[in-house]
Amino acid sequence: MDKKEYLKSVEMLNKWARAYYTNDKSLVSDEEYDALYHRVLKFEEQNPNLALDYSPTKRVGDKLKSGFKKIKHIDQMWSMQDIFNTDELDEWLKKFKNDKDISFFCEPKFDGASLNLTYDNGILISAATRGDGKIGEDVTNNAKAISSIPLQIDYKEFIEIRGEVVISKDDFKELNEIRQKKGESLLSNPRNAASGSLRQLDPNIVANRRLKFYPWGVGKNSLKFKSHFEQMNFIRDLGFLRDDFCKIAKNKDEIVTYFNELSLRRDLKEILMDGMVVRVDEVEKESFYGYTIKFPKFMVAFKFAPIKNISRLIDVEFSVGRSGAITPVAKIEPINIDGVVVKNVTLHNFDEIKRLDLKIFDYVNVIRSGDVIPKITEVIISKRDKSVVKDIKLLEFCPVCNSKLFLENAILKCENIDCPSRILNQIIYFASKKCLNIVGLGKEIIKTLIDNKKISKIIDLFFLKKEDFLGLEGFKDKKISNILKSIDKSKNVSLARFITSLGIDNVGEVASIKIAEFGKDWYKLSYDELIKIDGVGEELAKSFRNFIDINKDEILKLENILNINYKKDLKIKSNISDKTFVITGTLSKSRDEMKKYLISLGANVSSSISKKTDYLLCGENGGSKLKKAKDLGIKIISEDELQNLL
Repeated sequence: MDKKEYLKSVEMLNKWARAYYTNDKSLVSDEEYDALYHRVLKFEEQNPNLALDYSPTKRVGDKLKSGFKKIKHIDQMWSMQDIFNTDELDEWLKKFKNDKDISFFCEPKFDGASLNLTYDNGILISAATRGDGKIGEDVTNNAKAISSIPLQIDYKEFIEIRGEVVISKDDFKELNEIRQKKGESLLSNPRNAASGSLRQLDPNIVANRRLKFYPWGVGKNSLKFKSHFEQMNFIRDLGFLRDDFCKIAKNKDEIVTYFNELSLRRDLKEILMDGMVVRVDEVEKESFYGYTIKFPKFMVAFKFAPIKNISRLIDVEFSVGRSGAITPVAKIEPINIDGVVVKNVTLHNFDEIKRLDLKIFDYVNVIRSGDVIPKITEVIISKRDKSVVKDIKLLEFCPVCNSKLFLENAILKCENIDCPSRILNQIIYFASKKCLNIVGLGKEIIKTLIDNKKISKIIDLFFLKKEDFLGLEGFKDKKISNILKSIDKSKNVSLARFITSLGIDNVGEVASIKIAEFGKDWYKLSYDELIKIDGVGEELAKSFRNFIDINKDEILKLENILNINYKKDLKIKSNISDKTFVITGTLSKSRDEMKKYLISLGANVSSSISKKTDYLLCGENGGSKLKKAKDLGIKIISEDELQNLL
């Protein structure tokens, strides 16, 4: 095979693959495809410099050695507003009431993992997860392992193509059957299977998961189509999968008709759906209607009603989260809801148990909200046997560390800073930049140290030696030395930062500064003394006292090891001293930087608007805080107006 024949063979293989995977047509036999594939593979092995990036042999790459890099989306990937009934549809449609010439594009909302594909000069150059909407994870190698994602398209302009990575119901079922035979844990639902598969470090695993990619939109592009319908027809004609349900609606009645029609097809579709996407069809009108902080105003997800079944509550167990929150989990008789066996249902908190009037051995209605999250909606009182049912008792002690629990706003919390269930998050926060600022001691390193039993509580950090790191993967002399130096340096800390680092509920940087003004006796402050401090409320005072009572011994041990500076933090007296600020919107500095700046000038900074707020410092896209400030008559100022105040 020479270069000319190689180029032609790659083109032929991609054509055959596209027909097979996106159009369900076999243009050649498997034997013929495999024979040409191996000839191409042999040529590339002999001529690696001539191998094309879009060759089908590139679909499954080598195993990656580490995690994923980050990729910035050129155009932001937005989430969608959810609506659940025709009343909410009416509310959404109000914004278009003066537009007599409007039409809406309707299509299934597949339940999977969003993916952004970038093509340039017809070649797939990157693939990224949604991430936070602005930056996602680079999963390009994995995308190349998905057969329905073309490595080359017949369009040379730069373009971002967005869509959903999904797994069919049958493939999901078969995948779980294979995992069960191997003794592996079962995947909970098709959506999680698709999302988890996409983030595998080995593209060979991805290739075996039978993932599919359905496009639903574009990001950065230079397409000239007037309608989204035409735009997506063009995209799908480039070699992508298309669904048979794409409709244009002119009004509410047609939208509802299509929604009901799609809902009836719900069980028949091979891909799990959780609703229907409704969006303005005219492309130019997208920018006209614009965006909120979170969502495009020109599109919504019209969600299906949840699927439900009846079960019986067998028991309630309690799990301890990484923040110390105790979550009651209902153990129910296994039931099948739309192909998923449900055994456990989160009850959130004890207020939820009280609201439901739930007792052990009650019969209950269980739904899967959004086809994913199981939830108990009601107790079937008519089926209750009073001689059998038992009350669900409030826990007094942590089921993990046995320390006394604290009830705050219906949430039970374990406040023990050394509780094994919360220690990872506790140490991550303790070492973070705004606390002790232990440079180089990130989440993964902390997790490695805990997993290898090198540390089990905060104080263990200060007794780490070089020998503790030896033999652990990824730790060389220089890295170990830098971490140990950083830990030693962090011992020199102000009292305010130390208090912040403990992670006491409701006690942030501002409250820590005020409490630190009491010097070495800060931890002895009583509830009555605390609530006299400006800005300290009852909830903060309760949290503080409860935390100190449980952790006093460990706190004093830490104080003995650290070189704490007990001098009061000096504040500059200014025109905003003792004024309470709330920050919202996009400013010239990050929110943390602006917060520190205001505090340095003697101001207080709160996270929520109340009648006690003096100023709302507002940047672009102010959001709900701006609305609440207007409703309460709070003074709203810009950065320029802040400077004028000073």
